[in-house]
Amino acid sequence: MYGFLIGVGVLLVLSIVWMVYRIQTLVSVVKGSDKKIASGSNKVNAILFVLFLLASGALMFWYSIKEFDNYQLPIASEHGVVTDSLFWITMAVTGVVFLITHVLLFVFPYKYQYKEDRKATFYPDNNKLEVVWTAVPAVVLAGLVISGWMAWSDITAPAPENAHVVEIMGYQFAWEIRYPGKDNVLGDYDYRLITASNSHGVDFTDKNALDDFPSPRVVIPKGEPVLFKIRARDVLHSVFAPHMRLKMDAVPGMPTRFWFVPTKTTEEMRAELNDPEFEYEIACTEICGRGHFGMKKVIEVVEPEAYQKWYAEQKTFIQQNPALAEGLSADVKELAEIQLRESKK
Repeated sequence: MYGFLIGVGVLLVLSIVWMVYRIQTLVSVVKGSDKKIASGSNKVNAILFVLFLLASGALMFWYSIKEFDNYQLPIASEHGVVTDSLFWITMAVTGVVFLITHVLLFVFPYKYQYKEDRKATFYPDNNKLEVVWTAVPAVVLAGLVISGWMAWSDITAPAPENAHVVEIMGYQFAWEIRYPGKDNVLGDYDYRLITASNSHGVDFTDKNALDDFPSPRVVIPKGEPVLFKIRARDVLHSVFAPHMRLKMDAVPGMPTRFWFVPTKTTEEMRAELNDPEFEYEIACTEICGRGHFGMKKVIEVVEPEAYQKWYAEQKTFIQQNPALAEGLSADVKELAEIQLRESKK
């Protein structure tokens, strides 16, 4: 370890000595005390600029084409078509500007490298040029921003009344899923009610909570609106479903939401990708601690008929754990007992 540090120190010292020498050379050039202004390194550096442009450009295009399928995943939601279109329009605009500016950036040092018989042109300002390169980017960026704002407003607008509600709660280091019952209304929750047997903190004194049920995976129907109600129990998390083009932060104390319409079942996506083991998933895209990498939850998209069948087969929290009904008021407890009796039939 010490040998490595000594080696780094020696390199730093040599670099400093070299830089001091170069600075002294440039100072002497400015003062006119050094007659040799142009050197061989001037042409070498100019050629290296062009070689770097060609090599890095070739690498960029090669890698982008080679890995295209890995970063351009198939779309499985209606709004995903809109967001992808906006993404590629933005990429086209910024990509063209990037290529033009960087080609000029690396070609100019070669084309206009120092020569003793060349004199630089004095060009202090150009008002028309200033107006053009201010107005054009402003108009283009305004168009991109307004288009993105309109798409985002549609996505974050209130969900349709017939949307299927799913609550996703993040905590270190997993996701918990809660569905409302037949009323499609989730019951209240309170973080002070969180226990080993009530990890969601569901308030069972609220009658709407009596038919809520948990699920080990997110099951949603194809072609029908789905509303994710998102919250966090401890630190900041982020719900990310790449194929759905869905990403929304889960913030402690500040519930968020995201609604969308799935367009492909899990089986259809498996056939499209020719991958019988494919599964949609939710991942966490906020670094929330040491176990961040393990925050995954499977999404299963099924046909509406299969969804209704699955939904009807689920058991509520209280049906799975009758002890949760202890301490409830008489009328609420009666409703809970009715549920228990129905589950035993």
